[in-house]
Amino acid sequence: MTRALDALFRPRSVAVIGASTRKDTLGWHVLHKILTESFTGKVFPVNPRADAVHSIMAYASILDVPGPVDLAIIIIPKEHVLDAVKQCAAKGVRGLVVISAGFKEVGGEGIAREKSLRELVRTSGMRMIGPNCMGIINADPEISLDATFAPIPALFGGVAFASQSGALGVAILNAAAELGIGFTQFVSMGNKADVSGNDLLEYWENDESSRVIAMYLESFGNPRRFAEIVRRVSKKKPIVVVKSGRTIAGAAAASSHTGALAGADRAVSALLEQMGVLRVDTLDDMFHLLMALARCPVPPGGSQGRVAIVTNAGGPGIMATDACVNLGLPLAELSEETKRKLRSALPPEASVANPVDMIASADAPHYAHCLETVLADPSVDAVILISVTPILYNPIDVIEAATPISLRSGKPVLAVMMAKEEFYSEVRRVEDHPPIYRFPESAAKALAQLFRYGAWKSRPEEKIPSFAGEGATARAEELLAAVSARGGGWLSPAETFGWLEMNGFPVARWEIASTCEKAAAAASRIGYPVVLKATGAALLHKSDVGGVAVSLDDEPALRQAWDQMSSRLRFHGIVAESFLIQEQAAAGREMILGIATDPQIGPLLMVGLGGKYVEVWGDVKFRIPPITPSEAESMIRELKGFPILAGVRGESPASLETAEELLLRLSELAVRNASIVEIDINPLILGTERANTCIVDARIRVASAVSSPPRS
Repeated sequence: MTRALDALFRPRSVAVIGASTRKDTLGWHVLHKILTESFTGKVFPVNPRADAVHSIMAYASILDVPGPVDLAIIIIPKEHVLDAVKQCAAKGVRGLVVISAGFKEVGGEGIAREKSLRELVRTSGMRMIGPNCMGIINADPEISLDATFAPIPALFGGVAFASQSGALGVAILNAAAELGIGFTQFVSMGNKADVSGNDLLEYWENDESSRVIAMYLESFGNPRRFAEIVRRVSKKKPIVVVKSGRTIAGAAAASSHTGALAGADRAVSALLEQMGVLRVDTLDDMFHLLMALARCPVPPGGSQGRVAIVTNAGGPGIMATDACVNLGLPLAELSEETKRKLRSALPPEASVANPVDMIASADAPHYAHCLETVLADPSVDAVILISVTPILYNPIDVIEAATPISLRSGKPVLAVMMAKEEFYSEVRRVEDHPPIYRFPESAAKALAQLFRYGAWKSRPEEKIPSFAGEGATARAEELLAAVSARGGGWLSPAETFGWLEMNGFPVARWEIASTCEKAAAAASRIGYPVVLKATGAALLHKSDVGGVAVSLDDEPALRQAWDQMSSRLRFHGIVAESFLIQEQAAAGREMILGIATDPQIGPLLMVGLGGKYVEVWGDVKFRIPPITPSEAESMIRELKGFPILAGVRGESPASLETAEELLLRLSELAVRNASIVEIDINPLILGTERANTCIVDARIRVASAVSSPPRS
């Protein structure tokens, strides 16, 4: 596969089918770009109505072209594309870029037309970019192929870029040129009828010149395959992704808290984060991160992310401090020796604490001294250098002084230059300069992602634990199979709690009762105090209709609660199928664990702070199962409410080890049981140890055996 794409990116000869003599056509512009960007191979215009295009001999058909053709660029009306591709197959062309539109994106006949095109390409052994794309670029001077209609040429650099949008591709190339970001290859994927983002990732994986991979994506063709590839590739080089469509609901209508909180964007974020991909929200953020990745070393995994800020103005220094702290980057504690060296070169009014404020009179030598001094401090992992429009010197001098120091240090240095507009074009002449930002927040966001990638890249491989074989695993799987065979749907409370117990989950003692007398007998066996809950298909959220009574200390209280609950349910027109009598759980922290199913990505594992307000707080984390022990730990520690679990104001900490273990158990069950659609464990009362931890409510939904396809 990898070598097959060489026909696209490293062709020795290119034919432009649809090359035009009219300057107002794409056929003219694409051929013009290929020629003006000095493609190093042979170029053959194909136009049956012209003898020459751009003063180059034209051919009526690709079959008339003398000698072999590696790559054909097709820019003709949609009705003629299939015939042109057949001729390319007969000619032995190995690569196609179909810029022509009018395929799947227009629906109707376009869908059938694209299917025929894809089948023809694949049966002929060719590889194709498009259709409905902007073209491709290989900026390597050895190839120098720009087969696009973008107005601005791409600079050569270390970024391989794939864009699913042609229009955005033009904007991306324009912005990259303005910021001095260079590309190895640039691909407008179009409809991805043949070559996909997954194919490009595998091609760039072993391309030494492509040091960073960036992608603008609107959809995943095969998300599971994508996950497999990026997990491997991201260990070798960073992958930056902008994924649009964040607000589109992903899953079918969900009835549980877990299902309601899950959605397409949460699924995508979970997948990308878990596989080491650096997701950014905007193209602006992407460019800022690409600058850092292209011009800074990746911090080692053990780095604590401690930042030193060197500035000539207090305000921007404070802004940088706030941005770093909010992003989880602590300010470095400078040593006394470092402070002494800083004082020796700065005026008395300067501050040598972190941020280091050199005051407005600082010039390039001051910057050089302070930067070198703080970089030498072992407590400093990175530096943000800030310069606000100086009057006494040229800001280019600061960058020229900082560049060799930052290169020698082996640590990330990011420069924030609040300068006049001409500075940003003039600074390009300074080779290997640090990445330059206009505002501190942009630099801090890029730096936080840089440290995140360093931690991911150095993270050791872990084994995924298995709990299969413990308890009654076979019986638990038989239970789900039986429910699935009867048409699927929600398990009964008895089936739900029984299944959880079979799989090693701690469940509060419980019994099912159909009458008040049976409930009283059950409570006597369980031991007071107890909880009474109404159950039934119409009782998805029992507390909403008064279907829960807690802290029932004796039989009279139980009987009174039974009568009142039955009356409330009748008022709401609900008939309870049965009642659950459950031991009153000891105090603890309420958590939620769950599984939801995304239609594209598959099962999602969730953890968060639980209770009836879980959808209000939304303090949850998602991952794609199976997960490792460290992933389980990070899911819990990343919760905003983690301090509540860890203990505040003298409270004993909850058993985080138990929460992690139960999360790992649920992860394995999501993988082992393809019929599971939703699991909602809420609340799990997490105690100070496993012995006083228990599940007090849960729901499980499985698919019908007829409608449950196997997970890929």
